[in-house]
Amino acid sequence: MSYEENKNEQHVNRFDKIYGNISSHTLLRFSIILLGLPVHIVTWVIYQIKYKDTKYRLLLHKRIETIKQSSTYNELIQRYEKQHVSKKQFFNEAINEKEMKAEVIKLADVQVIKIAKAELENENYRETNYQSFFQQCLQNCTFIRISFIPGLLMYLFLFIYPRPMMRFIFERLWMTAFVIISVTIFVFTILYFSPSDPAANILGEAATKEQRIEFNHQYGLDQPYLVQLWDAVKGIITFDLGYSYTGNEDVMSSISNKFPITLIIAFWSLLMSIAIAIPVGMISAAKRNSFWDYSFMFIALIGLSIPNFWQGLIFILNFSIKWHILPATYSPSDWLSIIMPVIVLGTGLTASVARMTRSSILEVVNEDYIVTAKAKGLLPQRVFVNHALRNAMIPIITIIGLQFGGMLGGAAVTEKVFNISGLGSYIVDKQFVPDIPAVLGGVVYIAIVISLVNLIIDILYTLLDPRTRSQMKNT
Repeated sequence: MSYEENKNEQHVNRFDKIYGNISSHTLLRFSIILLGLPVHIVTWVIYQIKYKDTKYRLLLHKRIETIKQSSTYNELIQRYEKQHVSKKQFFNEAINEKEMKAEVIKLADVQVIKIAKAELENENYRETNYQSFFQQCLQNCTFIRISFIPGLLMYLFLFIYPRPMMRFIFERLWMTAFVIISVTIFVFTILYFSPSDPAANILGEAATKEQRIEFNHQYGLDQPYLVQLWDAVKGIITFDLGYSYTGNEDVMSSISNKFPITLIIAFWSLLMSIAIAIPVGMISAAKRNSFWDYSFMFIALIGLSIPNFWQGLIFILNFSIKWHILPATYSPSDWLSIIMPVIVLGTGLTASVARMTRSSILEVVNEDYIVTAKAKGLLPQRVFVNHALRNAMIPIITIIGLQFGGMLGGAAVTEKVFNISGLGSYIVDKQFVPDIPAVLGGVVYIAIVISLVNLIIDILYTLLDPRTRSQMKNT
């Protein structure tokens, strides 16, 4: 056998073992059948034809006939007759001989089948059910090649399931898809039942009734709720969001042009926050109740309390108008114009992460493993960074992920202050119409980015926390 053939054989055996391990779980077995339905239909027909008169069934039939002709069968008949009579007498019911005979024979036949199967199993004869038959098929390389395309989803499931990290990512992606559909339905429903009339808001009060009817017909607003909802969900899935009510512009093109600006500002704000907040939180925790601790936490409290729009206006008033250091509005060709929006948007996140870093480190510095590390004579800096900070990173990462989602959603205020044509300001402008395709597309694609960020956070959990990895392998 060549190396390639041996390698293929190992993969086949792996599919065989994986299927054998998970076929005992009803939900997983149903998932495999559903994902590989075309393959299972063919194999089920082959199973019915090939195993209709198998050796096991012939032996079982002979064994059943042998037991029925023995005294054991008569003993079963007599025992079930006594049970039937006792039950009827207990409830003071009349005994119907015909009914009793049919019920007794039925119970005796069921018991005979059980006895016959047990005897054959003791003699190492086992029935080939569909699960074991399909498991045998998975041992055949030719079967894998023939059924690979129609059973692609099934084989993909069998490949992913035994790998904890891949299964974890797949489950999170599946949950993300569910979240996106739910967000689409929720946002569309709110916009649909909004008291605002897009036709009246866009065409104005001078528009005639016929003009409004034509407007509603042009954009499908005269269709029933379920029809419009289906079009919205289908548009999100196919990345075809249609045209906005104002300007008749392609929504997907508008989002593609505006979303990168919002992401760039949020990304640099996140990097700034991490670079400043984590060292500040570490210093505050290391010098607890000192001047530095009080000073940093007081500044962080101020950062949490300052509204974005007020901070942005103060920055423009001083750095742009008074000192002429930075441009007041954003310009893609001027990298200096992004500095103030990044600082304004990242101030709240920096303050939150700094406070969380301090509190998380203070929670773990008195744990037993920290005391043990100190007792071993490790350097304080190494204990603080390698043991305390690493074990305190889980809540820090959590707050970073949550706040990043908040930055994307709350970037509209910062974008308005600095005249940035980003997705946040785009949604704000469109929601007063309400421009359903534009608002829905913007909100959903922000939700997609937030879901992907949460996926990255979950993966970081598994990399930093051995307990999470262990739990993942055991599930």
